[in-house]
Amino acid sequence: MDQILNWRYIFVGLFASVALIGCGGSGGGAAVTSNDSTSSPPSIVSTPVVVNTGNDFGGTWVMGSPTTEGVTFNVHSTDQAGLVAIDYSLTSLQYTQQLAPTLLEIDKPLELRLQNLKPGTRYFYRLLFQSSASKQWTATPEYEFQTAKQVGQSFVFAIQGDSHPERLKTQFDADLYKRTLLRVAADKPDFYILSGDDFSVDTLNPDTINAAQVRERYTLQRPYLNLIGRTSPLFLVNGNHEQAARYLLDGTPNNVAVWAQNSRNSLYSQPAPDSFYTGNSEVIPNIGLLRNYFSWTWGDALFVVIDPYWESPVAVDNQFGGTTKRQSMWDVTHGDAQYVWLKRTLEQSKAKYKFVFAHHVMGTGRGGIELAKLWEWGGESQNGQFDFVSQRPSWTTPIHQLMVANKVSIFFQGHDHIWVRQKLDGVTYQTLSQPADPNYTLWNADAYLTGDKFPNTGYTRVNVSPSQVKVEYVRTYLQKDEGPGKVHGEVAFSYTLP
Repeated sequence: MDQILNWRYIFVGLFASVALIGCGGSGGGAAVTSNDSTSSPPSIVSTPVVVNTGNDFGGTWVMGSPTTEGVTFNVHSTDQAGLVAIDYSLTSLQYTQQLAPTLLEIDKPLELRLQNLKPGTRYFYRLLFQSSASKQWTATPEYEFQTAKQVGQSFVFAIQGDSHPERLKTQFDADLYKRTLLRVAADKPDFYILSGDDFSVDTLNPDTINAAQVRERYTLQRPYLNLIGRTSPLFLVNGNHEQAARYLLDGTPNNVAVWAQNSRNSLYSQPAPDSFYTGNSEVIPNIGLLRNYFSWTWGDALFVVIDPYWESPVAVDNQFGGTTKRQSMWDVTHGDAQYVWLKRTLEQSKAKYKFVFAHHVMGTGRGGIELAKLWEWGGESQNGQFDFVSQRPSWTTPIHQLMVANKVSIFFQGHDHIWVRQKLDGVTYQTLSQPADPNYTLWNADAYLTGDKFPNTGYTRVNVSPSQVKVEYVRTYLQKDEGPGKVHGEVAFSYTLP
């Protein structure tokens, strides 16, 4: 490694054209941009010389929006400015390509896009940093990432339930969260999905809340998610506590919904519709593309993320700042546009397996299949009457029945802070554990009348192959809490499909 770090090497692809993220650019080379859409492509600079592995970079980076030929690095530092570059290669410690050095400013997330990569391929990389106060370049240790798998290729992904870092000492322990994320990283999943309530802002005072306070909820997660996001791209599912919700919009840039979504989009590079992803094409004033619901195909599986919070004109679950309470759960909706997109996505996909992700059935309540028959999800009102036709006259079928008809393999949800496997009409309903609850509690167990139930804490690992899907609940513990039957990294329960 030391020999490599002292090797002077030549940039590859510096003279290739540059494509800005989200602009549909074409051509070779690596795209470079910041979250400021007015930023210019970097100028050609002299080749950096790596002098040591001290890794003077104290910031964080997380990957997002992986495709068959690229991935985005989101780099951020609260107190450092300088140049950032990326070495990468197909072979460990033998870097043959480099992303051109780009200026990182203090507290301004920088998106760096690697593209023209090979599909279904594992890459090795290291981040290079030159502080504005130094002329020396340093390098991080080597990490890996994976481009999108092709049909017939096996892969692993992982997913967590509600992390709630704002619930310190009740449902969140920082050391336990780190242990969980490092345990996930050791599995080398192709990507990692967060199921919502990871950036909760609704505990902030509605009378004094401001953009900086909301943004802090998103920067709070960066040191933790850096542990997994530097090896596995992140996909975010919107939760009820995020308050990234349409009902809070007031036509100005100064409201919680705008602050939350802009913080989310700037600090975590989520997919926009393109040749690899489909999703929400609506442009919201003061935000742009929401990037709140989207789908992609990876190997033999279709992945679909949905969101009721941005689409409902009323508060779906908890209200913020004394807003008007919903009159009926029929007022809560995923919206016509999202429904049409979901229906088309499921119907047109030829993937062998189909996975749907949301924070919760209808975005609120407790339980899994216990709620699946209700409202626009299942068509019935609370009194048991099937009111779907009158309440959703332009929809063809409720969401659950839509999943059944299109052979959805698993619906994943969080919200209830418990790990439960259930099945209804051939669709598995998988509720997810929290990743950092030091109480290891079996929350909300009474809401689940059936199913295989397990308490916190841990994550869910999914192995997908052409022949089957294997789902595993991996338990995680603080070292002091380990003992007989409580082994960090043990598989508490597993099942396979079909």
